[in-house]
Amino acid sequence: MINSYTSVDDAEVAIAAARAGADVVHSMYGKRLTRIDKGAGDFATAADVEAEERILSVLHAARPEDAVLGEEGGQQGAAEAARQWLVDPLCGTLNYAVGNMLVAVNVALRGGAAAVADPFSGEIFFTDGETAWVRQEGADVQLKPTPATQLVDINLDPPFPNAPGFRAADLLIQPRFIERFRPRVVSTTLALAWVAAGKRAAYVTDGGDLSGSVHFAAGIALCQAAGCVVTGIDGAPLGPAGRGLVVAADGETHRLLMTMISS
Repeated sequence: MINSYTSVDDAEVAIAAARAGADVVHSMYGKRLTRIDKGAGDFATAADVEAEERILSVLHAARPEDAVLGEEGGQQGAAEAARQWLVDPLCGTLNYAVGNMLVAVNVALRGGAAAVADPFSGEIFFTDGETAWVRQEGADVQLKPTPATQLVDINLDPPFPNAPGFRAADLLIQPRFIERFRPRVVSTTLALAWVAAGKRAAYVTDGGDLSGSVHFAAGIALCQAAGCVVTGIDGAPLGPAGRGLVVAADGETHRLLMTMISS
């Protein structure tokens, strides 16, 4: 928990909040957890709720005037506030509930700082809105995206608002995709942080405008600050009319993926 805020910038607030949520997620891992049904096969767990509460306690203490939108608790403060934090306390709940450690804790100030915490590696990926870094064991290393792995993470989770024109699953059977890339399905936006860090060459998901999503905002901010190419599945900039998300480590990888998607 932050004890003094007079000299703490937004990036450090995001880091502290994400770390607080990650500590909860880590400590509750493997326990039998109450599930809260959200409908359509989706659910939250007691870990999601407790992690969000811990994150909010940091944000409210550090930035009491700011609004917050949390996945579990909804809107707190004015939705049109100039400063609003977007919180996904446990991205990858389905993974977590079955004992899979591929999850992330996402905290983002809309249009500003953001942090993505991996509760199990101890890594916290963060940005001040201009550059992107990873902090582990007290050391900060600047993120450097690279397509060298040739691993492309494809999000196959519903809904699929752009079908039948676009189906992410169709990429997996395209001969051109198989010749150049190797697919991965992580099912958490931790994969976005991995693109920024050079652990993935790209990430592709269906959807609408994801720029203001509690699930994606922190990862998008990281990738943009790291210098990745970030667009919708139609190649257009993210925004109110956005369609899904394509994040690539470099322009050539993005061009290849866009060619495959458009075909």
